[in-house]
Amino acid sequence: MTRYEDLPYRACVGVMLINKSGLAFIGRRAGGIEHVDDKHVWQMPQGGVDPGEDTWTAAKRELMEETNVHSIEKLAELSEWLTYDIPRTIAGRAWKGRYRGQKQKWYAMRFTGADDEINVVSPAGHKQEFIAWRWEPIKNLPELIVPFKRPVYERVVKEFARFG
Repeated sequence: MTRYEDLPYRACVGVMLINKSGLAFIGRRAGGIEHVDDKHVWQMPQGGVDPGEDTWTAAKRELMEETNVHSIEKLAELSEWLTYDIPRTIAGRAWKGRYRGQKQKWYAMRFTGADDEINVVSPAGHKQEFIAWRWEPIKNLPELIVPFKRPVYERVVKEFARFG
């Protein structure tokens, strides 16, 4: 069995979707072993990069699969990958124990559509990942995510707050 410290990071993308009022999209997760209370169940869209897929394509695909959103403009991309480790207590149950966490490429996108485009219940033929959503001031995002992802969110907020 591979030691936790030797496990790789899963390649992933994250999206800060910002509306015309400067608020960010957050979704309430439908579930997950890492969510242990009702306060830290909110997150921005994110997901894995498929083999051979570039990160911009993955970000647009993940956004569509999780929210049904397609009306976007690219605002910015973080130049480096951000990483987080999942707690050791759940590492063996997340992603079948193959990863110690995720390395994420983050994008800021402007939502150019109307709110009725957003559909988290049955988005783009994909399984539901969020059970609710709302627009939130960007500065509030780090307090809503599970604590082990908070440093990533703090960095993303620092880099993309100028678009709010």
